[in-house]
Amino acid sequence: MEFKIDTKETYSHITPQSGHLDANLTGALVAKKEELAQKGSKNLIVDLSQCTKADPSAFGTLIDMHTDSYSENNSLVFTGIQEPVMEEFKKNNIDATLNITPTLIEAIDIISMEILERDLLNEE
Repeated sequence: MEFKIDTKETYSHITPQSGHLDANLTGALVAKKEELAQKGSKNLIVDLSQCTKADPSAFGTLIDMHTDSYSENNSLVFTGIQEPVMEEFKKNNIDATLNITPTLIEAIDIISMEILERDLLNEE
């Protein structure tokens, strides 16, 4: 599975180079997330703009990724979701579970705000 990865100081932006969001892709995403975390990049923006189809079998893994990230005090935001994929998200009620933004800029803002919030809470 191929990914385009752009690593910044506070997050990594990962774009799967696949048109189909399925169990194989989400499995590879989990592995890539773990690999990036070992290198110190714990906050992720997953850009699904290349995905035009979604298989509901992948959704449990996305929810697990989200849950794991936040239980480890990290951030995970999904962006660039195409309409057919969003329709599947809504049909399976995961659109309200995941952090989803329409644009990369909004995803970066969420990551920045969550980092600031964690820093402020740790100071108390």
